[in-house]
Amino acid sequence: MALTAEQLGQGMKRTLGPTLNRLHQSSRFILTSSTFRLALLYMLLVGVSVAILLGFIYWSTAGYMARQTDATIGAEIQGLAEQYRRRGLAGLSTVIAERIARDPQGASIYLLTAPSGNPIIGNLDSWPQVAPDAGGWVRFRARQSLGEGEDVDIEHETRAKVFRLRGDLRLLVGRDVRELTAIRQLILDAMTWGLAITVGLALLGGWLMGASIARRLDVVNQVSREIMQGNLSRRVPSAGTGDDFDQLAENLNQMLERIEALMLSIRQVSDNIAHDLRTPLTRLRNRLELLHGGDLCDEARNEVEVAIADADELLSAFNALLRIARIEAGSRRAAFADLDPLPLLQDVAELYEPLAAESLQTIQVEGVTENSPCRLHADRDLLFQAIANLVDNAIKHSPNGGQIRLRAECSETRVELSVTDDGPGIPPELRDKVLQRFFRIDESRAAPGHGLGLSLVQAVAQLHGAALSLEDAAPGLRVRLRLPKQAKMQTNSSASGRASSPV
Repeated sequence: MALTAEQLGQGMKRTLGPTLNRLHQSSRFILTSSTFRLALLYMLLVGVSVAILLGFIYWSTAGYMARQTDATIGAEIQGLAEQYRRRGLAGLSTVIAERIARDPQGASIYLLTAPSGNPIIGNLDSWPQVAPDAGGWVRFRARQSLGEGEDVDIEHETRAKVFRLRGDLRLLVGRDVRELTAIRQLILDAMTWGLAITVGLALLGGWLMGASIARRLDVVNQVSREIMQGNLSRRVPSAGTGDDFDQLAENLNQMLERIEALMLSIRQVSDNIAHDLRTPLTRLRNRLELLHGGDLCDEARNEVEVAIADADELLSAFNALLRIARIEAGSRRAAFADLDPLPLLQDVAELYEPLAAESLQTIQVEGVTENSPCRLHADRDLLFQAIANLVDNAIKHSPNGGQIRLRAECSETRVELSVTDDGPGIPPELRDKVLQRFFRIDESRAAPGHGLGLSLVQAVAQLHGAALSLEDAAPGLRVRLRLPKQAKMQTNSSASGRASSPV
């Protein structure tokens, strides 16, 4: 079946979209990097240096030629003035005519005019309509006459000087400066191209240096992100060149090894305590059960029941600690499978509906799907446990008659699960602290629990590479789990059983 233009466009967007996004992010990172800024500063310094150098070359060449032209015109004027003093007007006219005849297409310009302004002799048709400056110099475009019988029309740049003779005669002597103008333009073009090439090479060099450093920094950032997600075994790779980046990587790796050792030591202590105390607590509870079944008075039987409840609470806390430790160790990754999150939310809601009904609360499940079926690659038991903890907290802190909303939103790239309640919520300054083990808000200390529920949710989120956020629902609290969605999903026919009770 032939694809429509819209389907083809969507397919190309899905195929090229991630690549274009990576290129855009990489280019943006390079352009905003300090290395590229330093390269731009270096480009500015080099550009200014090149401009000064080319300006000096321009002044040394074109300026020198212009001064030589002025000196030649001045020497010719002095010679013609001397001829005028010695031989008069006739002698001056003869000398000018000889010079024009000797080199009719030369660069010299001559024009001698009467007091009325009419030309007497010269190779210009008329006096230029340009006022001379204070030094008597004029610059104009001249149309030079090459003599009688010559039908040639040449117009070019001319620089000349006006000299007044006795009898109100005016003499103009100049030079054709076409070559000088061409050389100036050539030098200006060379300066422009030189600056453009310098700037282009500097930008290219800055981009290459920025890209090279950005690649190495991206490796460090990637390792940092994986470590923040809980993988403390990751280390920054080195290029083996022994440069400053390798030294930085070595120092960071030593620091990470030290941090990992301290974290493992702390976790080992808490896990060992939970593991070692769980067995004697279990024995103690069993003995209390045997004692409870014996011949006791009512007061002693009540005390034994309280002791059994306390033992159950301690065992629940130790089990939760061990469960969090196993999740953080990543030992449950083998249980990942493809699943639909909407039935999972419905199972959690069904489990907690009786408990919510005791407080006249309702649980509502919603699902939003964009373009494709909602599928997720995850551990169903752990996700069930995390959502169950959130729902249990919502029931505890929501008022009578409140509503708890479970929602699954699915797009092409991610799956978002959220639990929203009508309770008092959590202050923004405490939303990071409540994810820590055993941390409880003062208003919640009277409620049952150990402050481990959200810690387990955080551990499940880290195992799945998900982002956990606590937001204001105005009123109430909204907890979001944003999980990455794999493109290739396989059908999983078997579903896991429900997880244990919330922590």
